[in-house]
Amino acid sequence: MISIKSTFRHIPVLAVIASFIFTSCASRKDIVYFQNASDYETIRSSNSQTNKFKIDDVLSIHVSTLDPQASLPFNLYKGAEEGGVRAEQVDYIVDKSGEIEFPVVGSIKIAGLSPEEAKVLLKEKLSTYLKDPIVNIRLKNFTVTVLGEVNRPGTYAVVGEQITVLEALGLANDLTIKGRRDNVMVIRDFNGTKVYNRVDLTTKESLNSPVYYLTQNDVVYVEPNKSAVTSSALDNRASIWVSIASVLITSTVLIITRN
Repeated sequence: MISIKSTFRHIPVLAVIASFIFTSCASRKDIVYFQNASDYETIRSSNSQTNKFKIDDVLSIHVSTLDPQASLPFNLYKGAEEGGVRAEQVDYIVDKSGEIEFPVVGSIKIAGLSPEEAKVLLKEKLSTYLKDPIVNIRLKNFTVTVLGEVNRPGTYAVVGEQITVLEALGLANDLTIKGRRDNVMVIRDFNGTKVYNRVDLTTKESLNSPVYYLTQNDVVYVEPNKSAVTSSALDNRASIWVSIASVLITSTVLIITRN
């Protein structure tokens, strides 16, 4: 006959075994990217995503011409030149009206424009004052945030003018084994309006998703898969069972000892 003491001794072990059995099941379809892509298959991208400037964006704008002196009033700098080193150029913030205040020219509506469209507009404004101006505009607050079941969640600065959802996940050291690859959420904000889109990275069609190319301040969220959810629930239940077993074992030992 199995004693009460022997039975309770195995409860924690059984709980751990059960947790392992139920949480270690992961199939190929849960973790492999682009499962329906064939060898040497060519996919033509139909995605024409172009980033647009948004409210609160921080821009660096530099104007130049063949005559450096003529363009000086249009390039503002912080502080004075010291030791031959030019001071840092002033940045421009897109205000709540979607405008920037540019020297000499005044207010310019820039929210909703792409970098190329903003260059064309600014060149038109400057043509009154300058001959053949060259305008360079760079977005300085281009960041994306990656959260959820990834190996290194966080907010990452983007170098350049474009980044894909795959590159963002690469910055976060890829999804964990418990992350859902078929339901990656991209949360996009445009002047206070939130838009939610989901991408299935297990299919090649994800390359043509409207959110495959990210914009500034996008949030990429990776949901936990069923294994992770089950594991969390079983871990909690196992902890409860271990606690109950410990109390019962202690009580049983005390009873046996007293008898």
